[in-house]
Amino acid sequence: MSPVAGRIVPMRLDLRGKTALVTGSTQGIGQAIAAGLASAGARVGVNGRSPESVDRAIAELGDGDFVPAPADVTTEEGAAAALSALGDVDILVNNLGIFGAQPALEITDDDWRRYFEVNVLSAVRLTRALLPGMRSRGWGRVLYIASDSAVVIPAEMIHYGVSKTALLGVARGFAKEAAGSGVTVNSVIAGPTHTGGVEDFVYSLVDKQLPWDEAQREFMRLHRPQSLLQRLIEPEEIANMVVYLSSPLASATTGGAVRVDGGYVDAILP
Repeated sequence: MSPVAGRIVPMRLDLRGKTALVTGSTQGIGQAIAAGLASAGARVGVNGRSPESVDRAIAELGDGDFVPAPADVTTEEGAAAALSALGDVDILVNNLGIFGAQPALEITDDDWRRYFEVNVLSAVRLTRALLPGMRSRGWGRVLYIASDSAVVIPAEMIHYGVSKTALLGVARGFAKEAAGSGVTVNSVIAGPTHTGGVEDFVYSLVDKQLPWDEAQREFMRLHRPQSLLQRLIEPEEIANMVVYLSSPLASATTGGAVRVDGGYVDAILP
């Protein structure tokens, strides 16, 4: 049971009548978030760069109210195209992101710009487009999928970590912009998560001949020893937190950096 406005109400994550946009939702964490929001009753815009990838993802997702929103949201034109497919959006989940290992002194200016364009500015642009409508309607949710790398900057991908650090600041700043409006803005600090892209990343750092279970354990031992979970997190575990933060039950949580990191960040806060 959960207290809301002085009352005790059942813990029901009911998003019926709400429309959500999840960027980069054709696979991995984004696809799991889309599935979770739809299971709570939301109408969900599935976004990827191509119509083919979006159609494939929707077919894989199965039951649910899914709307194709193919577009490259790292551009102004693409962001506008994605939004035009959905109309009013009540829940924005800025999940799109890129990552990859690269020696610190070999990260070029163009690499830095690309990471900020994709991981930060795409989210800022969509927030700027949607927040005014949410405020005028008196309800909305804006979420940024950050990473433990925002707090514990990895030596092998500084540019990625710093772009995720920026998202924590962006979320806090826009939460202040939305203050008192009924709109909440939060970031989600996702820990090391099991996705296809992460499998490739793991094998770039450990012996490619190892079976996956052994490779995962070796990766966590060598490169993520702080994890209290001592395993990779499943995408659905990230999605569960996102669905809660998107729901009316999270009405008093805003401006936060909420951790789903398996205890990886060695700090009490955030």
